[in-house]
Amino acid sequence: MAVSGIVCALVVESALVVGCRSQEEAPQRAVEMAAKQQEPRQEQKVAESLPSKTRAEPSSPNAGPSPTVSPPSSHVPAPSAKRSPAAFGSASGLGGLGFKGSGSGGGGIGTLGGGTGYGSGSASLGGKSMVGMKMKMRGPAPRNVSSSGDTTSRTEQYRDAGINPFVTASEDPLSTFAIDVDTGAYTLARRKILEGSLPVQEGVRVEEFLNYFRYDYEGPTDGSPLAVHMDAAPSPYTPGRHLLRVGVQGKQLSVSERKPAHLTFLVDVSGSMASPDKLPLAQRALRMLVDNLRDGDTVAMVTYAGHVKVALPPTGLERKAVIHQAIEELQAGGSTAMSSGIELAYQQAMQTVDGQSTSRVIILSDGDANVGATSPEEILKLIRGYVKEGITVTTVGFGMGNYKDEMMERFANQGDGNHYYVDSLMAARRIFQEQIGGTLEVIAQDVKLQVDFDPKQVARYRLVGYENRAIADALFRDDKVDAGELGAGHTVTALYELELQPGAGDDLATVRVRAKKPRGEKATERAFRFSGKALASSFASANKDLRFATAVMGAAELLRRSPHAARWSFEQVEKIAREATPSGNAERQEFLRLLEKARPLVERVAAR
Repeated sequence: MAVSGIVCALVVESALVVGCRSQEEAPQRAVEMAAKQQEPRQEQKVAESLPSKTRAEPSSPNAGPSPTVSPPSSHVPAPSAKRSPAAFGSASGLGGLGFKGSGSGGGGIGTLGGGTGYGSGSASLGGKSMVGMKMKMRGPAPRNVSSSGDTTSRTEQYRDAGINPFVTASEDPLSTFAIDVDTGAYTLARRKILEGSLPVQEGVRVEEFLNYFRYDYEGPTDGSPLAVHMDAAPSPYTPGRHLLRVGVQGKQLSVSERKPAHLTFLVDVSGSMASPDKLPLAQRALRMLVDNLRDGDTVAMVTYAGHVKVALPPTGLERKAVIHQAIEELQAGGSTAMSSGIELAYQQAMQTVDGQSTSRVIILSDGDANVGATSPEEILKLIRGYVKEGITVTTVGFGMGNYKDEMMERFANQGDGNHYYVDSLMAARRIFQEQIGGTLEVIAQDVKLQVDFDPKQVARYRLVGYENRAIADALFRDDKVDAGELGAGHTVTALYELELQPGAGDDLATVRVRAKKPRGEKATERAFRFSGKALASSFASANKDLRFATAVMGAAELLRRSPHAARWSFEQVEKIAREATPSGNAERQEFLRLLEKARPLVERVAAR
């Protein structure tokens, strides 16, 4: 019997600071100015005046044999190396100018990876990665920032990935990205809003808001691990535009179908984990996870603070009481030797790895690393090395104040796993009980999507979110490129803003999905064409899930102060969400309450 092992990591409010300087959020006036600069005509002029950025060529000239495509597609374009459009982002500080990123300080001008002038700046390429994937992308350095009205977020760390611009389909019809099933950005934003402050705009990742919610996609019926669905409708936000939804549904597995799981918990027990929303909540989450495992699964646990130790060697579920006792005995105190803890966790995980198994380390931490090898590059290199041995990583973050969102997400990305943030026992129950199959079992690996727009039907398009998951079009069929993992029962949702040509309908877009079997080396490819029947004549007549996803996307765009949403409002978002929330849907009703709480916070910031 094949065996899967999982190591989970929870990161809570720690400080992994590598040469980052504190910056204030952009004033509202600067955001409004940036929004005006996003008007289509102005955007075109700027794009023409900026230096062109050429996509990376494939790392290998031989991408392998031609893919198998099912259902067949009449047109499979060759990889493109065209130029990628540039666009404005947000800017702050006197004279600050942001090019698809952010700039700050007097006269600061954002450039890729650095800045000039009196301050510092950052920029990212408009949704088209130069290198093409999460572990290889180069982008702006992380920042220590605090959210509006939040005095507890002084040393939290986030990475500004920019905001995707509109792309002219006749110049570049392909949009390529890795899937993302993380949800940490939504739960972190939820906690901040409920406590009376807005989330840091760099920490609002639209895709993680969208993928937090459940949508009624049909599962695969042909033996495939996943199914793809598309629908579209006129945009309720911008007249003359449409919204296209691309949904992926992973195959559901029953408890009996799930392979045995070998988990290694790596728990941060440093002094910063002592507050009730950190280690005590992490302990309750772990007890819940253990109670949802079954015979044949094993658990090991490593702790780290000023020193590291094996709190529990690999132990079978027949000794559940011993596992619970080890969790109960965890206590916080000391500094944080994260790197040493990770090394020891992997030593435990390797004991259950064989040629047929997958092992996962689950990290529970706030990201603090102040003893030993603390640079992110060293830790990420260590994580990446063990992925080749078949050990993946899940990160679970806790707490606020100095939480390192940027590092927690990178750990999960490098470890081919998921990133979650737990703000309550309800959030823990969702991850470790309701969705345990997807949390533990990977059904498809290195999943990439490429949307091919027909220029005769689509004038311009914009992928909303997934900025840090962009893949160069030329690397879509390069199987050496790392991408996203899909767990059992997981769903993935992406929304595009479209400007359609007259008569658009059938085949306005073709979605290609490329994925490997778990631990596979060669990916297979399938293509799915858009049907004109899926294009609603009005937004009101569109599928209820599409309408709710539109509300979620709108809220995220407003919270991150996207220049594309400068003329949108929370009133619009609330109305759309309310009309798409059926009675008894607690998840969506909670979102409505969150919108009611967020609206006055946004208005307060706008009035400054």
